[in-house]
Amino acid sequence: MSEIVFAYPKLLLLLLLIIPLVIWYVLKQKAVSSIQVSTIQSLEDIPVSFKEVLSHILFGLRMVVMALLIVALARPQSSNKWENVSTQGIDIVLTLDISGSMLAQDFKPDRLEASKDVAIEFISGRPDDRIGLVVFSGESFTQCPLTTDHVVLMNLFKDIRSGMIEDGTAIGVGLANAVKRLKDSDAISKVVILLTDGVNNQGAIDPITAAELAKAFGIRVYTIGVGTEGMAKYPVQDMFGRIRMVPMEVEIDEETLQQIADITDGKYFRATDNNKLRQIYQEIDMLEKSKINVKEFSRKEEEYLPFVFAAFIILLLDFLVRKTILRSIP
Repeated sequence: MSEIVFAYPKLLLLLLLIIPLVIWYVLKQKAVSSIQVSTIQSLEDIPVSFKEVLSHILFGLRMVVMALLIVALARPQSSNKWENVSTQGIDIVLTLDISGSMLAQDFKPDRLEASKDVAIEFISGRPDDRIGLVVFSGESFTQCPLTTDHVVLMNLFKDIRSGMIEDGTAIGVGLANAVKRLKDSDAISKVVILLTDGVNNQGAIDPITAAELAKAFGIRVYTIGVGTEGMAKYPVQDMFGRIRMVPMEVEIDEETLQQIADITDGKYFRATDNNKLRQIYQEIDMLEKSKINVKEFSRKEEEYLPFVFAAFIILLLDFLVRKTILRSIP
């Protein structure tokens, strides 16, 4: 059973106006012209006409219309429609390694382009969240602050390329920059997704120190190590300035990435190809939705339309009867 509540219950007091209107109508019917006769015996057998009864019925229907419109103005609402919903309130900063090693071709077409494509798919699947983008290599900068304008964000993603900033792998600086973007957020859930393919070798901030900072601000960090097992072809510039693909051993500091995830109550993932990377983002997507999709609340729904519709139908019927059956000829 739906429990009906009213947004403006005091307006229901207007229903009391119907009482004096009914009294006025009854008194009006009695206040008719009179003549003196010796007896009313001849008048007692005259039946009440159908039109007279119908006119009284129409007055009653007009009172019903008035009551319906007053109820509609009070805005009836159903309040027991409980449902599970994903509440808005997740801020996510994607933190992407754009160092030269991200051009390795163990992913198709390379690590960086594969990471961009999968991240854009992830953004498309979370239309209600604020998402930002931080990039890093030897240093770090914010490519896009937190925003719900995902079209702009995805366009900025497409513009990312290796070599935009000094080369290297400053994981700690990249994470600290992401934390800076989230620390003042009042979102229900604050998340960093940090993707890298190497070992921290630059920057003034240690990755573990940055992780402790994230923990202090209630930020959860999901870390992703990108790279195949064993050897991969990396782009290397020779002495003539030509780019050659040279097989090199894949080195990812998985221990540090695992520590960052553990400190911040996140999770570490290892992506060894395009499909695995896509599965990781899908898992993160589900993990975040499950953390937020736990609230039940009552969503009030407006219920005034049936009252307005019923009043309209009755008024239409009243108009048609008065223009047909009860039509008076001047």
